[in-house]
Amino acid sequence: MSLRRSGSQSLVSLLGHWQENLSRTPLWRQLAGALRLLILDGRLALDSRLPGERELASALNVSRTTVASALAQLRDEGYVVSRHGSGSRVILPTQHQQVPTRMTAVQALDLSTAALSAGPEIHQAYSHALSCMPQHLASTGYDQQGLPALREAIARRYCERGLPTRADEIMVVNGAVSGLALILRLLTGPGDRVVVENPTYPLAIAAIQGASCRPVGVSLPAEGWDVDGLAATIAQTSPRLAYLMPDFHNPTGRCMDAPTRRRIADLAARTRTTLVIDETMVDLWYRAPPPQPLAAFNADAPVITLGSTGKSFWGGLRLGWIRASARTLSSLVQARDTLDLGSPLLEQLATLWLLENAEQFLPERRKMLAARRDMCSALMSEYFPEWRYAQPEGGLSFWVELPDMVATQFAARAESVGIHLGTGTRFGLAGAFDRWLRIPYTLDDEALRIAFKTLQPLWNSLNGQQNTLRTRKII
Repeated sequence: MSLRRSGSQSLVSLLGHWQENLSRTPLWRQLAGALRLLILDGRLALDSRLPGERELASALNVSRTTVASALAQLRDEGYVVSRHGSGSRVILPTQHQQVPTRMTAVQALDLSTAALSAGPEIHQAYSHALSCMPQHLASTGYDQQGLPALREAIARRYCERGLPTRADEIMVVNGAVSGLALILRLLTGPGDRVVVENPTYPLAIAAIQGASCRPVGVSLPAEGWDVDGLAATIAQTSPRLAYLMPDFHNPTGRCMDAPTRRRIADLAARTRTTLVIDETMVDLWYRAPPPQPLAAFNADAPVITLGSTGKSFWGGLRLGWIRASARTLSSLVQARDTLDLGSPLLEQLATLWLLENAEQFLPERRKMLAARRDMCSALMSEYFPEWRYAQPEGGLSFWVELPDMVATQFAARAESVGIHLGTGTRFGLAGAFDRWLRIPYTLDDEALRIAFKTLQPLWNSLNGQQNTLRTRKII
């Protein structure tokens, strides 16, 4: 079997600023921790082959002994397997590794995932779905476009938001990422360019790369979107499509205003560039709903819209949808043949009930999230006054700027006390954003306080080292 090989320079970029010059932790342990973080984040693909010890040592400007010791540690932990003459291959431990932790919880605390647990409405939805199942059992259960009643309900939601939509312009899929993968399968080929915001959703990057396409980043400015930069990138690279998140963007949390949506829709119409618009977070607004869907701003713009139940209701539903022209959906249905034969009927029936009853529980969900956002902000000000961030008007997380490029180092230290952090490098191309963290506020207040209290001494130690380094440079 031919294994994918990680290039040394690519790995150096992914590792970012992993080395702590003033730390008492041996260099090989620091390297092992940084590599482990890449594996756990999924940025080092499973079964990929690492560069040789000599090559990697030269690229990192460390001794070969340092690299050998780091790889030996990862082999002992079950993250790497090595064979003489074949190098080292990335794997995952066959058994759960016990991570040393100061916390009383049995499992490690996850601050890298921005998602909520299920509310009582999920049980109600599935109970209702089970009661509706008998009337569908006489059919085969195969429907690659989705249950007609569910597609009609989704179409009504778009109409209510100002985008006229018919049921035959909706296709039910197994989540937004699955929908994106299907769109890429239909519209792109190996080597094609796909424009993305930089930073962006990491699984979107993975889906684009998994389709053998090249993600091309357009940097987000301090506020809003760089439409001129997007136009220049489209002109220079001739991408097959562009993937954008205008509604409480992941990870920054910002929401695109109506004039910007119009400019981007007009740009797509003028250049005939297909836009894939991810609306996963669209229901999670706090003070006011976002503007109309981007597809509503120019009827001539080739726009495909992705929706999902994962953030609005519950990730365990694993159900989403694609809104596109009936012609495009016909092609997508044909392309789906080699992937699956449709979405599970029980989940579709549960989603239908949730959509029909959303206004009974979504307002309370928004209120709860706004309160958790405010508490998270207060806790970060208390425990980490050096951190900078904007207050999101929706979504599930903060995009936090650190005083220096230490996100990877901080996350590696956090792993040692049983806390998973989402480093900014997960959301950027080629290891960018190492001075950023995505901090979700989906945990309850007490769990979040315990996590921050545990992280504070690690941060103070690391930040103190960075201050010492800066002082030395000035002197």
